[in-house]
Amino acid sequence: MAVGVIVSTGGGKEHPGKMTLFVFLTCLVASSGGLIFGYDIGISGGVTSMDSFLSRFFPSVYKQQMADSSTNQYCKFDSQLLTLFTSSLYWAALLSSFLASTVTRMFGRKWSMFAGGITFLLGSAINGAAMNVLMLILGRVLLGIGIGFANQAVPLYLSEMAPADLRGTLNIGFQLMITVGIFVANLINYGTASIKGGWGWRVSLGLAAVPALVITIGSLVLPDTPNSIIERGHDEEAKAMLRKIRGTEDIRAEYDDLVAASDAAKSVHHPWSNILQRKYRPQLTMAILIPCFQQLTGINVIMFYAPVLFKTIGFGSEASLASAVITGIVIVFGTFVSIATVDNLGRRKLFLQGGAQMLISQLVVGTLIAFKFGISGVATDVTKNYASIIVLFICFYVAAFAWSWGPLGWLVPSEIFPLEIRSAGQSITVSVNMFFTFLIAQVFLTALCHLKFGLFYFFAGWVAIMTAFIAFFLPETKSVPIEEITLVWKKHWFWSKFISDEDVHVGNSESVDDRIEDA
Repeated sequence: MAVGVIVSTGGGKEHPGKMTLFVFLTCLVASSGGLIFGYDIGISGGVTSMDSFLSRFFPSVYKQQMADSSTNQYCKFDSQLLTLFTSSLYWAALLSSFLASTVTRMFGRKWSMFAGGITFLLGSAINGAAMNVLMLILGRVLLGIGIGFANQAVPLYLSEMAPADLRGTLNIGFQLMITVGIFVANLINYGTASIKGGWGWRVSLGLAAVPALVITIGSLVLPDTPNSIIERGHDEEAKAMLRKIRGTEDIRAEYDDLVAASDAAKSVHHPWSNILQRKYRPQLTMAILIPCFQQLTGINVIMFYAPVLFKTIGFGSEASLASAVITGIVIVFGTFVSIATVDNLGRRKLFLQGGAQMLISQLVVGTLIAFKFGISGVATDVTKNYASIIVLFICFYVAAFAWSWGPLGWLVPSEIFPLEIRSAGQSITVSVNMFFTFLIAQVFLTALCHLKFGLFYFFAGWVAIMTAFIAFFLPETKSVPIEEITLVWKKHWFWSKFISDEDVHVGNSESVDDRIEDA
């Protein structure tokens, strides 16, 4: 097969099953784990643009921010301590995701969600009551631990509960909740910024307790997935759960596949070393590069620092928060587009279209900012119309991310690992995502100060690279049962050289060749 040609349009053996009310409700509750991640992404940028917050905790930044328009606009918010407030969370999430892997495997997915909700709740209380920078950072670390646990468990839970032909739609519920959290946080920031007395930031940070309570309480009522139940040795309970979530008695074929995967998993005593084996090279590569690329799209430049960025390009304090609300609306809308199309169009088409649209948008935004701020960073009469055009192209970029790299960056890694290394693989995905989120959050304001408008060209270059990577190396995974996903790698023009017939788990009497032919 020629290099770069789409090698699979889905397939694999179809298992009986339908969208049941039980599956819909459980996936809806589990998806709420995304609220804590989204709320934090949205709230931090707005809070760090509030004068009352900056003057109390970061007075040097506040003085720079209040300087007149002759000041270099690119460097007004350049403070490593300020960015540490945002980025410390992601370092904590990175480390906690490894512990979450063990909890998820040994006790089930729901208890990782519960642990995440509890620690996030504690972190929100400390942040809301913060009296100094140390309390702020401590609260952020606890928030990060909560996000590490939730982001490790929720995508796995959704992929394992969903029927194969609806796995994309249900899994993207996680990303939808992230976007809802971002939007709600932007609205709250817009409202609390005008509270008299300068304590609105406490409300913004403290209200993180609400999404934390949602996932904490919700996780207690969630059932475990059949995969997890079998993994812990409760076969009859797993059969009953499989019948319930599929809405049919005809679960024998799928159950056999789950048992075969579980048997293979039990033979793996060291998933962290096994995941380095040659046969897992395709999945490991995707688990590292997809979350890495997701952050190198530059999305968190927009999401973390949207109010700061809009302030830099000519909006006032209140207008910058309003513009962040607009991008929040766009990202929610874009996620609904992904939900409606991912299981019909497939993962590849959304990745490729979204990449092309983001590339164009970033080039335009960088050029527009260059015209007004140049190399010096001194604004030359930025009109409302001009600033609005910049916001428009930022919205084009955010929309493309919302229906491509945003949801698919979580969906694809969560559905490609066999059970024996699934929790370890998801931990790698989360840790890589958090590492690059931390890195970009920590260096963005300094990079903006030094690279100026070229920062947008920098991210545009990465979008071009990652779009080409998807075109050549990601096979289509839509509609393939999660326990048979190895078949798409076996058929791929490049990855097939890493996988032998013995590496493909077959749950019944069909041969590997027959399964590959069906894929």
